[in-house]
Amino acid sequence: MDDGDAPTCQDDELTLPRSAVNKMVKELLPHLRVANNSRELILNCCTEFILLLSSQSNEICEKRQKKTILPEHVIEALRELGFNSYVPDVEDVLSNFKTQLSHRNKGNKKLDKMGLSEEELIRQQQALFAEARQQHYEYELAQHNAAMEAAAATTANVQLTLQTQTSVSQSNNSADDDEDYD
Repeated sequence: MDDGDAPTCQDDELTLPRSAVNKMVKELLPHLRVANNSRELILNCCTEFILLLSSQSNEICEKRQKKTILPEHVIEALRELGFNSYVPDVEDVLSNFKTQLSHRNKGNKKLDKMGLSEEELIRQQQALFAEARQQHYEYELAQHNAAMEAAAATTANVQLTLQTQTSVSQSNNSADDDEDYD
C-alpha cells in the first residue's frame, strides 16, 4: 500500500474545519445539493491547496531570509505555482483588509482627536468621581435627615398621644373623685 493512500494522524490535524467548508459550499451554491463525498473532495482539495501555497510561501520567505511570511510572499508563491489569475483577487482582498485595519486603528484614537493629554483626562475623571461622591453624600445626608425628621415626628405623635391619654385619665379620675364627694 502507498503511504499517500493511508491517512495519518498528522494528515487529520492538517485539515480545514468541515463546518467552515460546508458553510462556504452552501453560500456559493445555495440552489445545488452537494453529495457528502463531493464535500469531502472539496475539503481535501482546499486543504491541499493551502498546504501547497503555504509551503511555497515559506520557501520564498526563507530565500529572502525572513522569519515571517508576508502577503507579498503569498502573492509571489501564487505566481510561481501558476495561479496568476488569482493574484488580482488576492490583492483586492489584501487592500480591503488593510483599509479595514486602518479604520479599526483610527477608531481607537478617539482620545487623540480630543486634543487632551492623558494627565488632563485623568484630572477630568477624578473631578467627575469627586462630584459623584459629593452628590452621593448629599443624597445620603438628605435620606438621613428625612429619616430623623420622620422619627422626630413619630416621637412627637407618641408624646402627644401619651399626653392626651394622660389628660383623659386624669379627667376621668377627677370625675370619679367628684362622685365620691357627692
